[in-house]
Amino acid sequence: MNVITDLLDFLDSSPLNFHAVATCACRLEKAGFVRLDPSDRWEIAPAGKYYVTANDSAIFAFVAGDGGPASPFHIIAAHSDSPGLRLKPCCEMPSAGGALRLNVEVYGGPILYTWFDRPLSIAGRVITRCANPLRPAHRLVRFSKPLLTIPHLAIHFNRGVNEGNPLSKQRDMIPVVALSEQNPEGFVRRAVANELDIDQNEIIDYDLSLYDTTPAQTIGADNGMVTSGRLDDLSMVHAALTAMLRTCDTSCHATRVMAIFDNEETGSGTKQGAGSPVLEFILRRISSALGANEEDYMRSVAESFMISADNAHGFHPNYPEKYDPTNHPVLGGGPCIKINANCKYMTDADSAAVFASICADAGVPCQYFVNHSDVAGGSTLGNILTGRIPLRGVDMGAPVWAMHSIRETASAADHAYTVDAFTHFFRL
Repeated sequence: MNVITDLLDFLDSSPLNFHAVATCACRLEKAGFVRLDPSDRWEIAPAGKYYVTANDSAIFAFVAGDGGPASPFHIIAAHSDSPGLRLKPCCEMPSAGGALRLNVEVYGGPILYTWFDRPLSIAGRVITRCANPLRPAHRLVRFSKPLLTIPHLAIHFNRGVNEGNPLSKQRDMIPVVALSEQNPEGFVRRAVANELDIDQNEIIDYDLSLYDTTPAQTIGADNGMVTSGRLDDLSMVHAALTAMLRTCDTSCHATRVMAIFDNEETGSGTKQGAGSPVLEFILRRISSALGANEEDYMRSVAESFMISADNAHGFHPNYPEKYDPTNHPVLGGGPCIKINANCKYMTDADSAAVFASICADAGVPCQYFVNHSDVAGGSTLGNILTGRIPLRGVDMGAPVWAMHSIRETASAADHAYTVDAFTHFFRL
């Protein structure tokens, strides 16, 4: 299977952050990675392959280095979440016309217009009763069948819709799930119970969101573009995972780490987010299990390097004025190094040079992204992580169009380039 076909399969199997982590875990276990429990004592062997999850929505895999207690860490970080619409508790909303709607809350910063008139469905995590109330059972659910749509108001009732139409997140973004429902109360709970083949009384709570059921696919005259939901940032997750699986059976003095965090789209301020000490704790536990003391750990960090992988804004041919006049990465031109003078990214000249050299050695072209000085940009994982651990590192990403749309577009070549660059990095 080629890397783009595999990317499409990965995207289709990962409608939500929970499913992306489960897909990663499944692939890691097939490659011989052993799952660790955070509450157990870790026994780690040099060159051993391991992974651990956090809250079902973040995953950290590593191959222990064989370079001694002060082995450096080679880290690739990305995030599992994407902007979207999440179901609220008690979400059933019968309408005056008889249709049943579901009350949703906006997660992150999606382009709201792109969610209209699409075949949508529901996926997420379900929490069920268990003997220990402190440790309820967790199950994933995914409705493959399209269940909902968010219908536009006809242009005849809003003649100015194409001249700009501010949206109310509470009124305009409510999806319709049925034209009529005799028993609307508890509709979602019953549907989830039926899908999981359990008694609805077993369900305590859930984290459920909407997703677009349209499959990921290639488009263009030469099939050179990938269109899908959640490219930001699951394409970088897939690239990191692929590089890890390609290199996991080769020896290396460094400990190779794939760190996939959650909640980047809402600021990373959760226990499974990059703003928490979760990665620091994992790195310390790896070092300790390999016989390192505190001094060894500090030496390891000083010799380490991290690639913070989050997609970048590709040059849009219809809006050239939005981009920096000399640093605007194009789709197909290779992964791009992200730079910001106000430290929204962790990149500096040293780390940019390291990543550029990695790309050159791998035969991969690379580009630079800098914001237009009159257009504010966002931040990502790198600078948040360096607030916890003083790592050298670079923020980078493959360029995409329509970031945060329900359907984003990327270059197939750029994804292959990124995988090759990550693979070379993990072999250093």
